[in-house]
Amino acid sequence: MKKRLFTHMIFIFFAVVTFAALARSADVPRMSKEELKALLGSADLAVVDVRYGKDWTNSDSKIKGAVREEPGNIGSWVNKYPKGKVLVFYCA
Repeated sequence: MKKRLFTHMIFIFFAVVTFAALARSADVPRMSKEELKALLGSADLAVVDVRYGKDWTNSDSKIKGAVREEPGNIGSWVNKYPKGKVLVFYCA
């Protein structure tokens, strides 16, 4: 009985976390690839590739001019991008 209750509690926890993440992501502005292409080369744009090491290394799809940053170390790089720039983060 305790094991079943624990399993249900874990499921509820992950469901709440997932729904909270989805709700927050709705507030993040999105950009189409056409919109990004129109901005490429602009001094006001910084494209940041936040794929994990192996995913980035093994990929043939990289945006020219993008800077790769380690997603797990946000605190070490987030402040190096000026607040006035348009920051585009991508991971695919």
